[in-house]
Amino acid sequence: MVLSGLSFVTVNGVVRYLGTDLPVAQSAFLRFAFGVMFLLPVLPKLFRTKLPGQALRLFGWRGLMHSAAVLFWFYAMVRIPVAQVTAIGYLNPVLMILASAAFFGEALALRKLLAVGVALLGALVVLRPGLQVLTLGHFSQIAASICFCGSYLFAKRLSGLVSASQVVAVLSLTVTAGLAPLAWWVWVPVTGAQLAWLALVALGATSGHYCMTRAFKAAPIAVTQPVTFLQLVWASLLGALVFHEAVDGFVLLGGAMIIAAISWVSWRDATEAQRAGHGV
Repeated sequence: MVLSGLSFVTVNGVVRYLGTDLPVAQSAFLRFAFGVMFLLPVLPKLFRTKLPGQALRLFGWRGLMHSAAVLFWFYAMVRIPVAQVTAIGYLNPVLMILASAAFFGEALALRKLLAVGVALLGALVVLRPGLQVLTLGHFSQIAASICFCGSYLFAKRLSGLVSASQVVAVLSLTVTAGLAPLAWWVWVPVTGAQLAWLALVALGATSGHYCMTRAFKAAPIAVTQPVTFLQLVWASLLGALVFHEAVDGFVLLGGAMIIAAISWVSWRDATEAQRAGHGV
């Protein structure tokens, strides 16, 4: 999880460094296009078996939702401080709790409601409406969190139909295809340096997801989740040292509240599952 966080902070830093020199859609498209290139050696092996029709429809909807999320995220990343983007992004698990209850009928226990409440308070601490000016960048990152949540819901349905490797590979393909028309519409000349930086973004994102997957396999989420707070610390340091952004104590406090709430729910769920497994 430590390596995963460092990888994602690297991605954030590079995207922020590139700024608005390239249109959002073009930057996002090139990032996913490089991701597809990294997957080319394994694609034939992944798709030797025919995908069920239901999976194809879910892949299409997930690609659409994830494409929107990526566009919102790229827009926010170059317009608001890195630490704020990271802290608002912590809302994804909170939204997943609510969405799983609404769409999959999962139980919404009192502890989950309390955790959601604390996490939303944390988000208000980060945003501080009325005390700081909320820009399109802030709203864009909130929209990105909502769309990423939708993407993960489709991924949850797909996990019961196809392999995890196919889920990841098809996501790269569908998002690249979904972003291609928008990128073509706003295309501007790209330098070799910009291509190299976006290739690094794709590599960092791939590394981050790989390390996260290995972490989830090695330890329960209750153990790995608190470590994600370090990503906010590194994002704050990156913003301060590289982009001369002020370290905002409220952002750190709000992010800590969100992570603490989700970590507590994860720990309680893991404890109950362990008790059930032992017949306690």
